[in-house]
Amino acid sequence: MDLLTDEECTLPFAVGLDLNTAFLAAAARLVVGLSAPDHFVGPKFNPKIPGSWLVDLSHVELDPRLPSPFTPDGTRPTEPAWYQTHTVAYAQELGYNVAPLEGYLRRETGAYLDPWHDRLKAAYVDTLADLGVTKDLTDAEFLAAMERHKEVDPAMAAVLAAIKATVKGGIGKLRERPQGKHYKEGERWPALQRPTWRPDIRAAVISKARVNMHRKLRNMATMTGLYPLAVLSDCVVYPSPGASPLDFLPYTASGKPQPGGFRLGPTPGLAKLEGVQSMLWAVDLMEQGYNPARHIKGGDAVLDEGE
Repeated sequence: MDLLTDEECTLPFAVGLDLNTAFLAAAARLVVGLSAPDHFVGPKFNPKIPGSWLVDLSHVELDPRLPSPFTPDGTRPTEPAWYQTHTVAYAQELGYNVAPLEGYLRRETGAYLDPWHDRLKAAYVDTLADLGVTKDLTDAEFLAAMERHKEVDPAMAAVLAAIKATVKGGIGKLRERPQGKHYKEGERWPALQRPTWRPDIRAAVISKARVNMHRKLRNMATMTGLYPLAVLSDCVVYPSPGASPLDFLPYTASGKPQPGGFRLGPTPGLAKLEGVQSMLWAVDLMEQGYNPARHIKGGDAVLDEGE
């Protein structure tokens, strides 16, 4: 991220938020292709058609204090690239003209992941509830419950970890890479034969998750004037006057979370506390070229890179 303002440097804490099973949340009602892709030259962009579009988004002007949603590393794109439908639709939503050069698009579509999403979401929410983290808690109660949920029932905490691993592994399996030391560059590998080898679906999930994250970052900036110190996949670190997300998240006068920003809660797509460190710690890491969002949890915590 960019250098900090003097005002941000005076805030004593760096507070990390993590979106619960962000890829699972992105899979909800996600329309994907059910037929083989057809190739088109110069197609008119349609946000309802799943597929890949070759389009130049280097002209899209975004706030430099936020990462670009158009590249995996958050830098601004410099030339045409292949983007999934949600990413191109987001550029259009921001008010920019998009003119695809080519497209690999799918005519038959459907919410292929819905049964998978619904079962895993129910399992995730029910297991958290068994650990005392229920939907009816206030935000302060939710943070307290999350702090102790692993100690409530270690066996049930292991089930929760397995559910999260199933989400991550399930999305990863859609683009399984070659396995084993005997693989030679350029050879086909067994996963390619499976009907479930669908890197396009994985790209759609990641694209929707990234766009959702960027929209929240923009809304937070609008509502609070706050910009993140760091972002990594589904984790974001904000400067804060206190050691809790309650010290900087936007609430209405009646105490309800402002819609559109980050909200705390136990369901997929809502946020939980990832970790708290001092602002000095974050500044020190950034000066060394490290991403505080990768390490905010403490220890050697490393998050996914996303796409």
